[in-house]
Amino acid sequence: MSDPTPRWALTEDGDGHWQAAPLTGGPALGVRDPAEAVRAAPAGTRWVWRSTAAVYPRLLTAGLRVERCHDIENTELLLLAHEGRSDEPRSAAAAWARLTGAPVPPDPPQRATAPTAPTAQSSLFEARPAAPLPLGALIAVHEDQARRLAATAHPDRMRLLVAAESAAFLVAAEMNRAGLPWRADVHRALLTELLGERYAGGGEPRRLAELADEISAAFGRRVRPELPADVVKAFAEAGIRLKSTRRWEIRELDHPAVEPLLTYKKLYRIYTAHGWGWLQDWVRDGRFRPEFVPAGTLTGRWVTNGGGALQIPKVIRRAVIADPGWRLVVADADQMEPRVLAAISRDPAFMEVAGRPEDLYTAISRQGFSGDRDMAKIAVLGAVYGQTSGDGLKNLAALRRRFPRAVAYVDDAAKAGEEGRLVRTWLGRTCPPPAGAAEDGEAGIPQDREDAWTPSYASTNTRARGRFTRNFVVQGSAADWALLLLAALRQAIAAAGLRAELVFFQHDEVIVHCPAEEAGAVAEAIRAAGDRAGRIAFGDTPVRFPFTTAVVECYADAK
Repeated sequence: MSDPTPRWALTEDGDGHWQAAPLTGGPALGVRDPAEAVRAAPAGTRWVWRSTAAVYPRLLTAGLRVERCHDIENTELLLLAHEGRSDEPRSAAAAWARLTGAPVPPDPPQRATAPTAPTAQSSLFEARPAAPLPLGALIAVHEDQARRLAATAHPDRMRLLVAAESAAFLVAAEMNRAGLPWRADVHRALLTELLGERYAGGGEPRRLAELADEISAAFGRRVRPELPADVVKAFAEAGIRLKSTRRWEIRELDHPAVEPLLTYKKLYRIYTAHGWGWLQDWVRDGRFRPEFVPAGTLTGRWVTNGGGALQIPKVIRRAVIADPGWRLVVADADQMEPRVLAAISRDPAFMEVAGRPEDLYTAISRQGFSGDRDMAKIAVLGAVYGQTSGDGLKNLAALRRRFPRAVAYVDDAAKAGEEGRLVRTWLGRTCPPPAGAAEDGEAGIPQDREDAWTPSYASTNTRARGRFTRNFVVQGSAADWALLLLAALRQAIAAAGLRAELVFFQHDEVIVHCPAEEAGAVAEAIRAAGDRAGRIAFGDTPVRFPFTTAVVECYADAK
């Protein structure tokens, strides 16, 4: 059965005007603004455009929301990687040039990270605006992408990935516009409480200055604790050799500077990453808008274009407070990656355990770990992240006996990575081979069956790359599931006519800001979206994707 969804292409014409036309044929519609085209098209249209980030913010500013889109440039990125050509330019202009045999232009440089107020147009590639693509060319590129999608190893899965990631860019634009509720007055009070008053004329606040004096007194000379080299030198002069100034290494030392130094490092991180300067740059009109960028990493995980949104310390979360009469619904996916491994490996025993209505690691601990939950967790994470020595090797052996297909799945991914082959997530996102590796086929993984340590995919160390690809197939498939979760949740909120807004997302956590009376409906929508995402992504399996959900006024109270 053909898809009845109307599809229209939309593009700039180079003179400040726009053109739109149905893909099924018909006259082009010339308009001054993309909002005019959206108003003229049938409801529910799937829009085909160069870049969601370059178009959709304009529509949101005009008070318009679209249900579906096809992002040409992001689709090109996914297809090039799938074809083993991830080093080629991904812009719509580059795709058109390849299709016509013309010289392929390089991608515009990425815009530098900087705090900016919301604008009508926002894109990661704006340092040099992209050249407009004629309407006919845009449609031809879309048709070529459809042919290439049909030629992939698992076309239905790859089409699903493209649709889900295109939807994710709609979600990101809406989240960027909504912003995370943020009380600047509470934030300032927190900073004063933690760091002390700021001195006139700049410099570190009082508490940091006091700690720096304590550290210097402990060493018997002036030490600048914010400079790792100075700290290492000071310890060396005291007869203690350090490889680094990491917390775990310093904590084991017997020296009077240790306690104030650890406190200093913790507070200095808050001061530099979320201090007064950060507050001034990133919070406006009661909202923090960090600019979410879907699929900003190889595994498909999101990033933000500045602002440190994915690393907000718990103490600073006290400033994230819902509007009066509203609530924050904070939902964490429980043990998401192990559950995804169960689904993609098709290990019967692992799927059965992941389908039980109880903590996953507790259930696994009774399957060969004598009820030791911590040991079971270490074993599972060791399999996913490649801890295959010492106790990790022993735990992995126990896991392999109980769940052989699950462990074999990540073992095969590691081997493929070590051999320089392409490795894919369940839906088809591809980890490219390291530079210079022979592109001799896809990873040998049977398809029918913030963060961890993640070395560079281009590492020339084969073992390191194997550890990366071992994790990639799980973390990447989990990121694919999360795209479907967000798309399903966005759809459910709109269908129910709720005022709720998606305002935050990181890896396995989502936050919805909603009127207090909608909180129950939102929590249920999140649960249902997780179930739906699991069915759509992985088919009919016993695996459950539950959430720990809290309805709070303040983000810090959620955990």
